[in-house]
This record gives sequence, structure tokens and C-alpha cells, in this order.
Amino acid sequence: MTTLLWGVLPYVTLALLVAGLVWRYRYDKYGWTTRSSQIYESTLLNVASNAFHYGILFVLAGHIVGLFIPMSWTDSLGISEHTYHLFSLYGGTAAGVLTVGGIALLIYRRRTKAPVFRATTANDKLMYLVLLAAIVLGMTAKLTHASGDGYNYRESIGPWARSLFRLRPDLDLMRGVPVLYQIHAIIGMTLIALIPYTRLVHMFSAPVQYLFRPYVVYRSRDTGQLGPRRERRGWERTDA
Repeated sequence: MTTLLWGVLPYVTLALLVAGLVWRYRYDKYGWTTRSSQIYESTLLNVASNAFHYGILFVLAGHIVGLFIPMSWTDSLGISEHTYHLFSLYGGTAAGVLTVGGIALLIYRRRTKAPVFRATTANDKLMYLVLLAAIVLGMTAKLTHASGDGYNYRESIGPWARSLFRLRPDLDLMRGVPVLYQIHAIIGMTLIALIPYTRLVHMFSAPVQYLFRPYVVYRSRDTGQLGPRRERRGWERTDA
């Protein structure tokens, strides 16, 4: 089971992610969208969507730092384990609460607004369930081991995650990990595998071309010249 969960499942997750993205891009380009329901209701959506997106961005940033930045790097910057734990505890909890609040509002909106509810698919319900479970379990695991310096996952889960990229997963690192952290990791991998097959696929559609767009030139009319504009050369009137 240890080999299956921590040595096989991560690569199955990656395969499903890549294969799903390729398949979706080739055969479902017009479905590569959030399927926005803003046309049905926008007031509550503006609040819920912003809360969710800002919260999930902070959650992702925290996971990237915690899993892929070695302790030696933060130690070299003078950041002690206790300081990192407090920052992770309070910052991660705040981001988690913001994300869960956004998801809760989105679910409430879909359940109480009839047109939005009719546009909700079984795929959407599964996505919300797995996404909410991943966030809530992550917060629960963190808060359950919040005393003292907490559980230092950067000595176990972090090195294991980095070992996956070397194609030599260190399974021993995951043997002593608390159960809540293990369940959180499994649900997190499930969520990653589901991304290409849900509306979450839009996270891979960053508007990169927007950064290189041409400037839009705006011209203002000279208010000092009122009335008809003077005729320009090339537009002179001719007598027939």
C-alpha cells in the first residue's frame, strides 16, 4: 500500500493530468472554459469568485513554498522553524478560510438561484466536493498539529514530493506522516487528476498574449475648434 500510494499514485496523477490536458485541447477546445453563469446572477458571484480565487492563489503559493523550497534555503535567510510555523499556521489558515468561504458562497449561489442550479452538472458537484475536501482536510491537519512548532512536513512530505521529480520516490519519508496529512495528500492528488476534466481546466489558460498586446491609441477631439471640421486635401468638392 505504501508503494501504491506514494510511489505509483503520484505518477498516475501526473499521467491523467497531462493526458487530460492534451485530449481536452485537441478535442474539446470550445469546452475549455469556466462555463460562466454570470449572465444569470452577478452580484453574489463577484464576491464569491474573488474570495475563492484570491484564497486559492495564496493556498497554492503556500504549498509550493512548503513542498518545493528546502528548509536549508529558509534557514540561510534567517527564518527559524518556529517563525515559519507561525507564518504557515496563521497565513495558511486565513487563506483556507477565505477559500472555503468563497466555495461556500458559490455553492449557496448555485443552490438558491434556479437558472444557475439548472446549469450545474454532476461534474461540477464532484469538483466542488473534492476541492472542498482537500482544503478543509489541509486546514484540519494543520490545526490539529498546531501546538509548539507543529508538525514539520518540510522534513518528510516536502523531500518526498521533490524526490518524485528525480523519478526515485523516497517512500520511507511518508511512513511516519500523520494520517490527516496523508489523507490530505491523497485527496490533493485526486483533485490534480480531475483538473483537466472539470471547469478547473481554465487555470491553464493564462492570458499570456495579453502581456504582448499592441497599445490601444485613444485620440481626443480638439475642443478649440467647434463646428464642422475643415476639409482636408483629397476630399475637395468637385463640380459634376
